[in-house]
Amino acid sequence: MKLTAKAKLMATAGQAVFLRQTMVAANKACNHISEQAWQARSFGQYALQKLLYKSVKASFGLSAQVAIQCIVKVADAYRLDRTKKRKFRSLGAITYDSRILTWFTDKQFVSIWTVGGRLKIPYACGERQKELLGSQQGETDLILMDGQFYLHTTCNVENPEPGDFDDVIGVDRGIVNIATLSDGTNFASNHLLSVRSRYRRIRKKLQTKGTKSAKRLLKERNRKEKRFAAHVSHVTSKAIVARAKDTNCAPALEELTGIRARTTVRKKQRATHHSWGFHQPARFIDYKAERAGVLVVYIDPGNTSRECSSCGHVARANRKSQGLFSCVMCGRTLPADLNIAVRGRAVVNRPYAAGLTA
Repeated sequence: MKLTAKAKLMATAGQAVFLRQTMVAANKACNHISEQAWQARSFGQYALQKLLYKSVKASFGLSAQVAIQCIVKVADAYRLDRTKKRKFRSLGAITYDSRILTWFTDKQFVSIWTVGGRLKIPYACGERQKELLGSQQGETDLILMDGQFYLHTTCNVENPEPGDFDDVIGVDRGIVNIATLSDGTNFASNHLLSVRSRYRRIRKKLQTKGTKSAKRLLKERNRKEKRFAAHVSHVTSKAIVARAKDTNCAPALEELTGIRARTTVRKKQRATHHSWGFHQPARFIDYKAERAGVLVVYIDPGNTSRECSSCGHVARANRKSQGLFSCVMCGRTLPADLNIAVRGRAVVNRPYAAGLTA
């Protein structure tokens, strides 16, 4: 499987100037290519390369591979949407391949092409990133974020083949609880909800104030909430996959694509509902399970909140309240999250579900 390793470039002030100039020149070239492609109504990579490669390389002082990468970037952008002319930010990310960026993981530095020539720049990263960089293969993106340069590179990691599983462990995802497992394990969201609520209050106060210092503080706090939520999702998904691997079970999740469009909430709940990451925990479970050789199954979510995990009876009356499930047929009563009808459905449809890998 392909994963992304992230490293922070420890560039000097002079090196940072050349990196910034390189990004500006490359994106200026992208805007020129986009303009020519729009006028000629020619958006294919090879057509643009034949038309503009030599002029772009000469006019913007780019190396051969950087010029090619600019053409690829424009062609990819128009592949997504050809109804409007594409424009690129002057400091937008640019892509390098192995010809213009070399990783020296043993000494922990990169050799990278810039408009000022080749530069050797050390980088910093965590232990997990170091491990991933051992299998680095493919392209690398140079990104400028909050005044710091980062490299995001593709790593090709070998994974064990998922084997057969003895049982299914249901995973119910929600807002009140991040996840509830069918074995009774619960991952509460109290702390995450309180952090999100606090950040909303702080943003509202700072936006209302509108002073320079308030705007500066808003910028400093940018993405902090997102990083914290991602951390919680990582911790939760790691625990779920570890539990599944230890018990030789397959995590069974509901397919919640489009959940926001299918559900409605009260006005006071909208902020929480629309900021909640329903997809992120599942995405993290997917790739962590694949790395661990654990199979993940996805189940149709229809009526799972009303289906009894014991007898399979489906009725609206089974949900006595938001948090309580009580089957009107067999009398089984338990917390609604713990009911997790998805587990029973996964067991019944096991041959079908086992073929659905994430």
